[in-house]
Amino acid sequence: MKVAYLGPQGSFSEEAAFRYFADYENEWYKCDSIVDVLEAVEEGKADKGIVPIENSIEGTINITADGLLRHDLFVEAEIIFPVSLHLLTLKGASLEEIHEVWSIVPALAQCRDFIREAKVKSKHYDSTSAAAQAVKNQERKDVAAIASKYAAEVFDLEIIKSGIQDNSNNHTRFVVISKEITEIHPKNSKTMLLISPTSDYSGVLSSILNVFTALSINLTWIESRPTKKQLGTYHFFVEAQNGLHEEKMNKAITILEAFGHDVRVLGSYRTTKL
Repeated sequence: MKVAYLGPQGSFSEEAAFRYFADYENEWYKCDSIVDVLEAVEEGKADKGIVPIENSIEGTINITADGLLRHDLFVEAEIIFPVSLHLLTLKGASLEEIHEVWSIVPALAQCRDFIREAKVKSKHYDSTSAAAQAVKNQERKDVAAIASKYAAEVFDLEIIKSGIQDNSNNHTRFVVISKEITEIHPKNSKTMLLISPTSDYSGVLSSILNVFTALSINLTWIESRPTKKQLGTYHFFVEAQNGLHEEKMNKAITILEAFGHDVRVLGSYRTTKL
């Protein structure tokens, strides 16, 4: 099985992919962007892909949401991945020597308190793993990368301070995607729908949500994305805490379609916590 994921080497996406698919015999397809992962699966270059869709601190990853709008793909699993950020240096460096930290912008933002208290400068990189690799390649003991424990192992760096993020409850949600919808399993506990109203009127979102309320269906994620046809018109991603095998989930879809909405099932799946 060929699995596409977002690189570069040492990234959180790579770690999530390697851990989730650890029990399979895989051929890895490393991509430069989330869009590349989605296209690889749609075009048959990979059997499955794994992409981040939401972070507990930063919110929805819009590139992934927009990609699911454009590409004919299905979600077959979700993965909850804990994000812990550490200070990585060359071996033998000390915290007192560090004058500058390197990382991707969101990681730097999530470690704002540490950076301020340490009174160090910061430099932006395209990813946490790119920053870790740069620390390794430049062989400077006065700089450090903010990255994962996995990146420290990949690039043979030392963790001189652990868990430096401001919020310890930091998780990223990944979704596993495939070209075809998987078999509906009774253990699937979630369903993701893409709802596109065919006409715009006052209270359209409220009318959609009322359907789920009336059927006692709990929603775990709601996200709107512009249709790009007219200002103020949207597609709605809705994730329900019920599997597609459940009668009330299918009833909700039937009612929404009866109201004139276009409803696309993006997947029915279960949650894996790494």
